[in-house]
Amino acid sequence: MNNKLALGIDIGGTNTAFGLVDEKGAVIFHDSIPTRDYNDAALLIDKIYRILHYTEFSQNIIGIGIGAPNGNAFSGSIEFAPNLKWKGIIPIAKMFASKFNILSYLTNDANAAALGEKIYGAAKDLEDFVSITLGTGLGSGVIVNGQLVYGSNGLAGEYGHIRVVHDGRDCGCGRKGCLETYASSTGIVRSIDLLDSPNKSTSILNLIKKPTAIDIFNSAEKGDKFSQEIIDFTAEKLGNALADFACFSNPEAYILFGGIAQSGEGFRTKVQHHMDEGLLPIYKGIEVRLSKLHGDNAAILGASSIVWSKKDKIKIT
Repeated sequence: MNNKLALGIDIGGTNTAFGLVDEKGAVIFHDSIPTRDYNDAALLIDKIYRILHYTEFSQNIIGIGIGAPNGNAFSGSIEFAPNLKWKGIIPIAKMFASKFNILSYLTNDANAAALGEKIYGAAKDLEDFVSITLGTGLGSGVIVNGQLVYGSNGLAGEYGHIRVVHDGRDCGCGRKGCLETYASSTGIVRSIDLLDSPNKSTSILNLIKKPTAIDIFNSAEKGDKFSQEIIDFTAEKLGNALADFACFSNPEAYILFGGIAQSGEGFRTKVQHHMDEGLLPIYKGIEVRLSKLHGDNAAILGASSIVWSKKDKIKIT
């Protein structure tokens, strides 16, 4: 095939998804590997290289886009990501470029999601919005006047580490009360132990050895009152936080992306309700939307979109 492809890589705290994507957003190939199985980032990079080397598409890759927690677009490094096993500063873009001998670009995983929404998804009609990724942690990609906000050193958009509860839950960043300790896949699971409720002792969650966020949503659908309370609590925390964050960039919409968001319209409606109640009147009308990126390939599309946004810097023949 002669079609030029971008390699999109989404490095998450649990899994790393990667795939080859054309400029129209068609995912030609995709796979995933457990991030936590690789104590050294170089080993993960080598694994991805070996998997792609045996595909028929490897010669069509024109660039690599990487989304990662605490990804600094200016330095190309993952910097002190609390939800990864790799500690300190990891020059991940340089490492991928060296291994593949191709231009590589890094950004925060939530920034990648925001670019993906703008190019392929729910934000095609928007110039001012914030993408909220609800995964192992909580990330945010802030778009103002059609451009990503990077800040002075490339690390803007860490809404997950804005403290929403004084002296609240311990966070992997070393502080207490950060939003992601309440509104993320791990945060919602922590609520099983940390929320008090008369319905707790009779919850069907007690029958599950290691319940996940998906288990909580599934149990809520089955009528489990404690699971429903956890979801309501999570939506309230997130909705109130989004109401306050509106004071910063006055977005047209927030777009929910990631595992919790995939639970569907019911959760979105709850978040919208709590945000609307907490908004200053001058910001009324902000929407909460769900991601329109394609299911399991959403993160890959977001990461690959970095390459297409940089295509003026890549010689395509």
